[in-house]
Amino acid sequence: MEAHIVEWLNLTVRWLHVIAGVAWIGASFYFVWLENNLERLKEDLPEDIAGDLWAIHGGGFYYLQKFKVAPKELPKNLHWFKWEAYFTWITGFSLLIIVYYWNASTYMVDAAVADISEGASIGIGIGSLAIGYIVYDLLCRSPILKKPPLMLAIMFGFLTASAYVLSLYLSPRAAYIHVGAMIGTMMAGNVLFVIIPGQRKLVAAAEAGNEPDPWDGIYGGLRSRHNNYFTLPVLFIMVSNHFPMTYGHEYGWAVLAGLSAVGIGIRHHFNIRHRTNAAAWVMPVGAIGVAVLAWFTMPDAGPEVDMDAVREFREVSFAEAQGIVATRCYTCHSATPTDDVFKIAPNGVRFDEPALMKKYSAKIMNRTYEVRNMPMANKTKITEDERLILAAWVFQGAKTE
Repeated sequence: MEAHIVEWLNLTVRWLHVIAGVAWIGASFYFVWLENNLERLKEDLPEDIAGDLWAIHGGGFYYLQKFKVAPKELPKNLHWFKWEAYFTWITGFSLLIIVYYWNASTYMVDAAVADISEGASIGIGIGSLAIGYIVYDLLCRSPILKKPPLMLAIMFGFLTASAYVLSLYLSPRAAYIHVGAMIGTMMAGNVLFVIIPGQRKLVAAAEAGNEPDPWDGIYGGLRSRHNNYFTLPVLFIMVSNHFPMTYGHEYGWAVLAGLSAVGIGIRHHFNIRHRTNAAAWVMPVGAIGVAVLAWFTMPDAGPEVDMDAVREFREVSFAEAQGIVATRCYTCHSATPTDDVFKIAPNGVRFDEPALMKKYSAKIMNRTYEVRNMPMANKTKITEDERLILAAWVFQGAKTE
């Protein structure tokens, strides 16, 4: 019953997380597009207007203006964009609790990575969120903020180093998701502690009839632009658990850095392409970068994957392979799982029938021998010899007779 309740909590909160995230990211993309497409050089622009534009969408015409600082008189209805960010972070952190912290022994701790307690793994995870935001916030309050290339280089190096350090202590999946949670915390912190307070100052000054401080808007805009560049790396991390060849690679932290660099580059291209094609080279370079990462993560390219040992291994009978699978895999991948977390076979993948073992034989070899991320956290204590036997059985044709 507990597993059933947790699954429904997971589904419900994840659904809310995606909904809130889509709303937040959509607003971010739209307002950056809006900022970059304002017509600022028109001769008939009013003195207090920074730019305007016309747009058509959904069968209707829209006319928008941006003030240089603030209007002399505020409208009765002023729309704020904040709850999308708040709910995205709240539901995201709730998912960390439901999926990772609730079952830390399964999702956070991997004895093959580090022999730490569940409490220590949770402490490392939560601590990384706090440390990440503090470091980022301090950088943003330093002169480095006004040097975008340097700011980008330092933040990219910091996040890459964070991914590496987390990979030394947490399971590969947990390390990835906590890098994403770090970035998400920075993004939500920007909204909560900088952007919204700055907007409140602008509104308060306008309501009091005082001259607003332009820096409140400029500083919030810079932090908002940071959020925009953070989005694609975060989106990749959100879906990365479906792709073990990334987080499960020996150098998974480097794979994450490479894909994040591609995402940041692509985001930059789309941010400026309506003003200039100076970054058009990013798209083909990004495609090449993904191809290089695909080659880098090929099983044969990994130092732990000894395909010669598989080719030269003795003949393996189905009974021997089935015995290993029954001992190490049936706890999750069977009609009646006995695992303390999974009460239904993950993704419906079962190995408790010969035909099913053969059907999923390539997946068995990939997950147990090539990327070595199954059994999860090696809860069933599969040995290296058993991994080799299963790989040899698959290589020899996955015979079930």
